[in-house]
Amino acid sequence: MAKFAATALFVYLIYCGLLFSLQRQVLFPRYMSPSPGATDTTKMGIEVLWLETSFGKVEAWYLPPAAGSAAAPAAAVIFAHGNGELIDFWPEEFKRFPAMGVGLLLVEYPGYGRSAGSPSQGSISETFTRAYDQLAARPDVDPTRIVFFGRSLGGGAVCDLAAKRPAAALILMSSFTSVRSFAIRYLAPSFLIRDPFDNLAVVRDYGGPVLVIHGRFDEVIPFGHGNALHAAARNGKMIAYDAGHNDCPPDWEVFWQDVEGFLRDAKVL
Repeated sequence: MAKFAATALFVYLIYCGLLFSLQRQVLFPRYMSPSPGATDTTKMGIEVLWLETSFGKVEAWYLPPAAGSAAAPAAAVIFAHGNGELIDFWPEEFKRFPAMGVGLLLVEYPGYGRSAGSPSQGSISETFTRAYDQLAARPDVDPTRIVFFGRSLGGGAVCDLAAKRPAAALILMSSFTSVRSFAIRYLAPSFLIRDPFDNLAVVRDYGGPVLVIHGRFDEVIPFGHGNALHAAARNGKMIAYDAGHNDCPPDWEVFWQDVEGFLRDAKVL
């Protein structure tokens, strides 16, 4: 029995070592994302920005408010996408932000798309902090009305940013309490997680308005994560849709009505 236990322990330690070394390939599957296509940024009114970081340049796209939709300086949203996506996916989907008079900054992750570096909580934190500072310094942006919006993994990026820079409001869509909470799925101790993204701790400390959006049937990040984030928020609102992870929201028109209502209640609009 002792020999069997020792063998089992040895195999488990090897397993944990593999998980530790390979976890970033799971959390940041950048090589599975499609190659960025050719986007006519000029035609779409996109201002391409290159953020200078300690590991190279990271791309960001800024979509200003539509002409005549808002008086300068205007509100703005910083958006962080999911781990299998690129900023290229979102200008068309999120064109309602500029239409309602809100600037939109899409920030790429290090190592994704055309950007330098490798993704980690540290490199993402540096990137988004640089992005915020550059956005807040613009004369056409009101730094007191910058909203942080994260989808899935992006919730970790914007919560990390909210711990370092002021946000007028937080929007967390299909996001998680922390990456450590998933360790049990792999029968591994949580201290092995290299990029914890503790969203729950940030939401507990954040005093501004928080909108949590989650699909009731989310098969990737269970609905309970959204409930826990909402319960932790001091000034929180929860919107649940009959959807999974990748089809949330199921009705974009309803989504935009919900988001616009939240931004008005938060006095961003």
